Amino acid sequence: MASDTRYDGMVYNRCGRSGLKLPAVSLGLWQNFGHTGVYANMEAMVHTAFDLGITHFDLANNYGAPYNGSAEENFGRILRDMRHYRDELCVSTKAGYGMWPGPYGDRNGSRKYLTASLDQSLKRMGLEYVDIYYHHIYDPDTPLEETALALDNAVRQGKALYVGVSNYRHREMEEILGIFRELRTPVVLNQPSYSMLNRWIEEDGLDELCYENGVGLAVFSPLYQGMLTDRYLNGIPADSRAGRGNSRLAGELDAAMIKRLNDLNAIAASRGQTLSQMALSWVLRNRAVTTVLIGASRPEQIRENVKCVERLDFSEEELEAIERLIRR
Repeated sequence: MASDTRYDGMVYNRCGRSGLKLPAVSLGLWQNFGHTGVYANMEAMVHTAFDLGITHFDLANNYGAPYNGSAEENFGRILRDMRHYRDELCVSTKAGYGMWPGPYGDRNGSRKYLTASLDQSLKRMGLEYVDIYYHHIYDPDTPLEETALALDNAVRQGKALYVGVSNYRHREMEEILGIFRELRTPVVLNQPSYSMLNRWIEEDGLDELCYENGVGLAVFSPLYQGMLTDRYLNGIPADSRAGRGNSRLAGELDAAMIKRLNDLNAIAASRGQTLSQMALSWVLRNRAVTTVLIGASRPEQIRENVKCVERLDFSEEELEAIERLIRR
């Protein structure tokens, strides 16, 4: 049974100009929910998230490597005991990367691939529909009209309520938005990477394009693959993602970066926050951002990070100090 107070502390933001609201913090199932994960821990993380007001759970067809699809399968198992809460949940999944052998399951945005993949995802999760269906990554070899029509068709078939795209830059987003507008497709989100240490959407103008066109941003890697946490303040622990060689960012963790992280941590402490909480609050200050997608390896991390919604305000002095550090 879910907590009776689950909606008391969370902030809910509207996706652009749509009627859909998402929690300011959502749970992404990219890591730690796959074939090699511990099921009891996965279940505890999902239950903890829901008890804290996180209603949005984000997946993709290929999550769960080395066994693609296993994250959706495990989430489907968890949903069996949460079925009576289905109308309180917003479940999203994506397709676009390579998934099964042959030309139709390779990385693409074709109508055949996107249609087949959604059917597979629904079967794995035991759902009749997903709330949001994304094209995971832009495919230069498929006309955007075909990709847009495939996503629109998923809505018309009742297999998705809304659609979105992920990893689309300004040029691709502007073009597909025009097609969705003609089709009257309910497009609500773009899902890009964005953090204090990765600000490409600002430089690209993607955030302003989405805001002006009434589309929200669901941001992944807001903690820069764990770098914007207390894990690396004293170097690289052997049991961390960087220490195990699982992060492509390990090479950035030199002495200068570790000092920068400690300086940012000092600002966070002065605000009564941890570094990760401040990093999430900073991302949410962008008016285009609807929700930040956090990953977790244990329930305690979720409990800590949802507290970012308690301090979403920044003084001009704090923003200037943060800007000086992250613009070095």
